[in-house]
Amino acid sequence: MKVYISGYRDHWISPYTMLDYAFFWTDWSKCARDKTVIRSLEEERKHKYIERPEWAEKWADRLTPVSRAIQWVWDRVHPAIKYVKIDRYDTWSMDHTLADIVLPMLKQLKEKQHGAGFVDDSDVPEGIGLRSTEAAPKENEYDTDSNHFARWNWVMDEMIFAFECKVDDSWQDAFREGEHDILWVPVDADGNEVPKGEHKYTEMRHGPNDTYKCDYDGMKKVEERIQNGFRLFGRYYQNLWD
Repeated sequence: MKVYISGYRDHWISPYTMLDYAFFWTDWSKCARDKTVIRSLEEERKHKYIERPEWAEKWADRLTPVSRAIQWVWDRVHPAIKYVKIDRYDTWSMDHTLADIVLPMLKQLKEKQHGAGFVDDSDVPEGIGLRSTEAAPKENEYDTDSNHFARWNWVMDEMIFAFECKVDDSWQDAFREGEHDILWVPVDADGNEVPKGEHKYTEMRHGPNDTYKCDYDGMKKVEERIQNGFRLFGRYYQNLWD
């Protein structure tokens, strides 16, 4: 597999941007180019937004074809790169191949995310304080509840856990202990042991030194959690953005 994907490329130049920089000395241009997001209360009181003049609106309409022409040229000179080559062996165990790619992406998204998707209460367990019904009262009805981000982080953790187990199945070792001692015993059609050379069948039995034990119930619980992590991945796939 070979994947080459370039960063986000946007070659659109707004006609308003052209006007703002062409008339850089004007107050309305300075105001439009001001990218300050956070101001002190004193600065906010002094700040006054100045609208562009009416003639700028007319010129913006005239410059729109120019903006589109520039975008058309740059889209071809510097196009976005989206190249994916799939080899034949990539689909032999496609679930494992994708897990190696998805896992580091999920970890980076959780570390760098700037928002959180909406998660239904039914997708998180009761009694762990994550449901909206377990959140503090909201100040306004349109506000997100106080568990909104914690609920999404829990979903992210469950997805990451599922893919970690898919990439490395050594988690199963924690539920196993002891050693195998396997014997192949000659038997007849009814399963009765018979002398060697007189049998048509063999039956696998535990030998005297077999100490192997497995906590299948504990393993099943982890497998159910893994399966639920994959379910959440599919359910909230469109929430995987930053």
